[in-house]
Amino acid sequence: MNPQIILIHPPVSKPSEPPAGIAKLVGCLQANGITHQIIDANLEGILYLLENPAGENCGSDRWTARAWKHREKNLCALRGSNIYGNYSRYQRTVADINRLVSLAGKAYGVDLSLTDYHDRQLSPVKSSDLLGAAEKPHLNPFYPYFSSRLGNALKEDPEFIGFSLNYLSQALCTFAMIGFIKKINPRQKVILGGSLATSWVKIAGNNNIFRGLVDEMVAGAGERKLLELLGCKSGPIDTPPGYRDFPLKDYLSPVSILPYSTAQGCYWHQCSFCPEKAENNPYLPQSATQVLAQLHRLCGEMRPGMIHLLDNALSPALLNALARSDLGVPWYGFTRITRHLTDDDFCRQLRRSGCTMLKLGIESGDQAVLDSLNKGIEIPMASQALKAISRAGIATYVYLLFGTPPENEESAGKTLQFTVDHHDCIDFLNLAIFNLPVLSAEAKSLATTNFYEGDLSLYQDFVHPKGWQRSDVRKFLEKTFKKHPAVAKIIQRTPDYFTSNHAPFFK
Repeated sequence: MNPQIILIHPPVSKPSEPPAGIAKLVGCLQANGITHQIIDANLEGILYLLENPAGENCGSDRWTARAWKHREKNLCALRGSNIYGNYSRYQRTVADINRLVSLAGKAYGVDLSLTDYHDRQLSPVKSSDLLGAAEKPHLNPFYPYFSSRLGNALKEDPEFIGFSLNYLSQALCTFAMIGFIKKINPRQKVILGGSLATSWVKIAGNNNIFRGLVDEMVAGAGERKLLELLGCKSGPIDTPPGYRDFPLKDYLSPVSILPYSTAQGCYWHQCSFCPEKAENNPYLPQSATQVLAQLHRLCGEMRPGMIHLLDNALSPALLNALARSDLGVPWYGFTRITRHLTDDDFCRQLRRSGCTMLKLGIESGDQAVLDSLNKGIEIPMASQALKAISRAGIATYVYLLFGTPPENEESAGKTLQFTVDHHDCIDFLNLAIFNLPVLSAEAKSLATTNFYEGDLSLYQDFVHPKGWQRSDVRKFLEKTFKKHPAVAKIIQRTPDYFTSNHAPFFK
């Protein structure tokens, strides 16, 4: 039976686990008896590039020749467990795989990696450039792959083809693929959804800025809209995700990973400059009972080796429920620093429940900065939590943010000191430079300039009220923060490219 809809996950994003957004849609389609097909074009496209070298590049130098010779061995290594016990071998393996992907991009004038896509001529935040990518899809490095794959898919005569666009690194490839589809079949109906598409709809005031190329742009959760388009207006949408049709053994991880969202939005929803708040996205959680029931069911069906909880922040109520549960599968996720996490017994309960790593958005080591940003975090509590989590045997992946409006170099120095003081209970670090969301209410009080030259940019540059400009922040991070011996050791063990998606396998 021909599919009514084909759902596509476009390049480029981390090819370590199946895409959760499409899986959620698949679960809804299955529950409503709607025929469908999925294409993880990100995974398939990257594997295609690894099997089909660009030009004669596979033997152009010693490193490339080695990477080409051992490509199958390296892929098997990333899908096995042994390599994660030897970090230097892991680094070399990932670098070799990325080398081949990078060369495939260079043949098309694109800076391409396992996790990013940068075209030297086209910008993903310019609508005119996205339309240009659609007009000339043959200039995309994935064209040899998707021209064949999508050509065959179109023979299935689907009513709709849907693209899930979540990251800027996917934008140009998405439009190249849409452009190819419209050239082959101008009447083919195309749907565009995902978190990045949602943000663009908010910026454009709910207008379809790609009308004529994209037939429907969907903002937010797409289940109900998808059912309406497919003529099923009253079917159930509160369904667990469906993963059985994904090539689970092909992803570049040592075990099958089950990505799962327990809520939409963020339960805290109070931070200054928060994109969720700026876009007025509501917090819509599932009950802890429903979450655990669905996870037990999915684990029985999928037999995953790891659960990745995708929430912006796991709520304290859900953490309590998880601590009392036994899913029989290791799990990790992002959470805020709360009083619960300062309790040794609670952290040990989390560990017994399967928690192998917590991602923690501490952001700053200066209390004044945290208070100005309304983070709701107290430095002493963060310190206690890091120690208790570490004592329980749970890895910590700490997120720090530099260059926010209330920060200056002295504040950043306090963050460095906090990191150094807790280096023995911080396993991994994510260091980010602040971007000012275009839609944030706080942006009105700052002198702003265009961050990117493009009409679809989600962020603006700004004149820092304390003179702590981006160039100063970047210099501090590179010359001071990262150079501290205690910090350097943490950064050196953070997995290249896959970062937090592979970090749990190193604890």
